[in-house]
Amino acid sequence: MSIAAGAVAVAGVGIALRGARRELDDRTAPLAGLTAAFVFAAQMLNFPVAAGTSGHLLGGALAAILVGPYTGVLAVSVVLFLQALLFADGGLSALGVNIILMALVTVTVGYAVFRLLLRVLPKTRASAGGASFAAALVSVPASALAFTLIYAVGGTADVSIGKVAAAMLGVHVLIGIGEALITAVTVSSVLAVRPDLVHGACGLMKPVELRTARPTPSRA
Repeated sequence: MSIAAGAVAVAGVGIALRGARRELDDRTAPLAGLTAAFVFAAQMLNFPVAAGTSGHLLGGALAAILVGPYTGVLAVSVVLFLQALLFADGGLSALGVNIILMALVTVTVGYAVFRLLLRVLPKTRASAGGASFAAALVSVPASALAFTLIYAVGGTADVSIGKVAAAMLGVHVLIGIGEALITAVTVSSVLAVRPDLVHGACGLMKPVELRTARPTPSRA
């Protein structure tokens, strides 16, 4: 299962590498690096969810909205690779599975939900913030469901699929709320100062313009 997941992850990252060429330029490349750094730092911080359970930011929806879906996959994948390589977080043998769950699934689902909601909601910053909240909220349980499907194929523990699905979805809905809050606050903050840097809301709002009043001519 690890080998098969690794192959899928390599294919997904390869597609993202080609697609990122259309999203990255001299203006957006630095933001992609900052996004990856933010996701890396945020994933290292765990918050309590339930008794004996903690969660952390996945970051797929946030990265996709800020820098685009292809670049978002690359940003989260780099974060997961560094965590596995430097901190043994997840481990190299599980890297393919983690990339599928936390990069491919969350980015695809989160960005799709965000763009779909923007089509039906008013073109305002509040709508974009709400759409980012919903996108992150949906992306996390979607990742948990994807894990359940992978477990159904390669799991060896004596636990039924129904129990795994109920436990994963129940906990990750709560984690999704935390993820949604972080994503909505971050996206809304960037939209407030530099809406042109939010890839998912491209064309939604004009950049902030500075206007200066013309000096009043003095009378001699």
